[in-house]
Amino acid sequence: MRILLVEDQLQQAQYTQKALQEGGHTVTHAADGREGMFQATTESYDAIVLDRMLPHVDGLTILRTLRASKIQTPVLLLSAMGEPDERVDGLRAGADDYLAKPFHSAELLARLEVITRRVQQNNTADSNKLVLADLELDRLSRTVTRAGRTIDLQPREYQLLEYLMRHAGQVVTRTMLLEAVWHYHFDPNTNVIDVHISKLRGKIDGEFPKPLLHTVRGAGYRLAEQ
Repeated sequence: MRILLVEDQLQQAQYTQKALQEGGHTVTHAADGREGMFQATTESYDAIVLDRMLPHVDGLTILRTLRASKIQTPVLLLSAMGEPDERVDGLRAGADDYLAKPFHSAELLARLEVITRRVQQNNTADSNKLVLADLELDRLSRTVTRAGRTIDLQPREYQLLEYLMRHAGQVVTRTMLLEAVWHYHFDPNTNVIDVHISKLRGKIDGEFPKPLLHTVRGAGYRLAEQ
């Protein structure tokens, strides 16, 4: 893969670049946030390894700029700040994963593999329409209907429903939802899933005789006709 490494600390940059190259990747190094921003927005990369604390332009600003510009290149955020709140801030800014320093090169390579594979899977999905009973989700127009009636969903509710429909009939755990929809690889200890499931259930099941979204006690959720 062609990877952009944005890291201002020379020793850390050399270590990370060596690990990536030994993993078979081609690496472009930017030594500060301004250069990193320029490279990330003008060149095409398979993934970006981005330090959070950078001179001139910080990592979170670069992340937000990329996502606001609809640039969806997978980003692995690096930081010496490993507290949960700091990780949440990075993920909410648009990072696909978060790796605290110091780290082992094997973990760096494994996390890069995971986030790039996820994007490839999303890009090669089989169908633009997902259908379960009278519920239909159109991935091109990002519209949802049930029994011909349009259902208005917020972006996160739409992502949640799309994931559940892609796994229709299967039990989907909270961990799976945290990773796939919120891109958390740890439990933030909030009720964010419960809140969104409740809102989604009210919209897709509330006015219809047959419920589709079921809670599997002690396991997770299942989207199914029965």
